[in-house]
Amino acid sequence: MRLFLLVVGCALAVSVAPANAQSWALLDRALAGATQIFAKAQDALGASSMGVSTEVYAQALGQQRFRPAGQDTAVTVLFKREDGADPGCARFAAYVIPAPQQRTATIYLCPQFFQSGTDELRTTTILHEMVHVVAGPDECLAMAYTAGVQLLATGRFQPVAGYWRQSGCASSPYRLPATR
Repeated sequence: MRLFLLVVGCALAVSVAPANAQSWALLDRALAGATQIFAKAQDALGASSMGVSTEVYAQALGQQRFRPAGQDTAVTVLFKREDGADPGCARFAAYVIPAPQQRTATIYLCPQFFQSGTDELRTTTILHEMVHVVAGPDECLAMAYTAGVQLLATGRFQPVAGYWRQSGCASSPYRLPATR
């Protein structure tokens, strides 16, 4: 199966326009950065953190395929580039739509995701959206988990205080990690 995907992936890479190939290279870099950050934090997270299974999250992030707890079938994580006309892209750099019946979760990548000079934000976005993929739509959970992973791995996290307030997270059961 991996060989088939590699062959198909190579065939697609040859046939895409340069701008599209550049976009996928930015995604690959963001995935690599997110995987590296998560790997540094993984041991400190234990079996789960904030209800997010460390093993399931690692599978989703590293393999774009994971088996939800208690389920026999795997879910595949897909990525789709969206244009500015997508209403979901009005406020976000990316968003997730799960399709359990197709056993997929698609991360839609908006134009903001591909803006130049935003490598760190792309990496943060991948970490954040993977929380939605494996744990559901709770925005406060996704922000808190991502910030916790970043803090464990790098000693700091992407500032999200404004978005935290805007999302009403002060009244959620989650907290952003304390910094020194």
